[in-house]
Amino acid sequence: MTNWKEYKLENVIKVKHGFAFKGAFFSKEPTNDILLSPGNFNIGGGFKADKFKYYNGTYPKSYILKEGDIIVTMTDLSKEGDTLGYSAKIPPHKGIKYLHNQRLGLLQLIDKDFNIDFIYWLLRTREYQHFIVSSATGTTVKHTSPTRICEYVFKAPNYNTQTAIAEILSSLDDKIELNNKINQELENLAQTLFKQWFIDFEFPNENGEPYKSSGGEMVDSELGEIPKGWEVGTFGDLCKVVNGYAFKSKDFEETGSNGILKIRNVNGSVVDIINTQFVASDVVTSVQEKFRVLTGHILIAMTGAEVGKTGIVPETNKSLWLNQRVGRFEPIIENTIVFIYHMFNVLNFTQSVRNSAMGSAQPNISASGIESINCIIPPKEISLMFSSINQDSFNLTLKNLGENQELAFLRDTILPKLISGDLSINELD
Repeated sequence: MTNWKEYKLENVIKVKHGFAFKGAFFSKEPTNDILLSPGNFNIGGGFKADKFKYYNGTYPKSYILKEGDIIVTMTDLSKEGDTLGYSAKIPPHKGIKYLHNQRLGLLQLIDKDFNIDFIYWLLRTREYQHFIVSSATGTTVKHTSPTRICEYVFKAPNYNTQTAIAEILSSLDDKIELNNKINQELENLAQTLFKQWFIDFEFPNENGEPYKSSGGEMVDSELGEIPKGWEVGTFGDLCKVVNGYAFKSKDFEETGSNGILKIRNVNGSVVDIINTQFVASDVVTSVQEKFRVLTGHILIAMTGAEVGKTGIVPETNKSLWLNQRVGRFEPIIENTIVFIYHMFNVLNFTQSVRNSAMGSAQPNISASGIESINCIIPPKEISLMFSSINQDSFNLTLKNLGENQELAFLRDTILPKLISGDLSINELD
């Protein structure tokens, strides 16, 4: 770090304000003009390609963002300011336009001795973000400004070392993004097939033809027309819910070999198996095996604001255990977890659980409450066939999800050390 020098961001970049797009032209229907917002930033920084807002009015063309542009959030609705000041990079995109909204800042490099990608990663460090949040204005909604961002003081190496650091960190993000794209494609294919079979009822009949359009008999039910031989039952006919174990808070530790999965680890799609608390091995020796969590298990939050949120456990060889207030689904029919997983995603099972949850200050639902939710029950052979067809893609999804969590952990571990110079490139294995 002997060759690193101190700089102030105001001498390296400018932060351009976004455009005040008119609310009258906001659109709920998708358009080719996507109006970016703080909701398109991940916690910790990085671009989040969901919850898009659309626009159907006119605007200055200078507020169209290009691939590789770096933007920062200047407004945050969360109490902790989870995304305030963090950076995100505009990803490759075809056929759509990402628009620079007024609550975002666009970085413009003014010192050619700096690599803009190094600055991007600098603005994803916790030290920088703490500097921004500590001076934020507002209580319910936190705000920062280009002036405050540009006051940040940091140290940096020469241009070549900056470039090497940025490339190392970006390579980890690129691999994560590639895995995400593969998983999204696999998800789309499986969900399309699920809708054909279990919503449009075009599953293969005995001749391999689409059931309904080939004249398959339909019968009335309380949930509408269903194929003859199918039934209306409850979710408990498909799956049982195992309640978590009541681990004692005095036994929780910050490190260890037995991770405890709590509600905070159920993130709505994938279970976070990295950021857990732990208990000692002697604590779990008396805990029944039904509370052990394995690759491919689906968990559900049963209490609080996150009630009904589900998540899949990625590929892992860790020792993981289920905490109280979190449920685990156990299919009645063996080898149908793939069918259950896609049923959750397609049919918005989370909302059904929330509609059944009791309590206002602290919503909660019991295992029996989840099991009592009405649903259509297909014949055993149909759900097994669907699961079998999609098993390989399901396994690849779990592998990619597990790899992504390990890559993100590695990235977040070495990021502050590389950016500060505490870890040199030559020390990386």
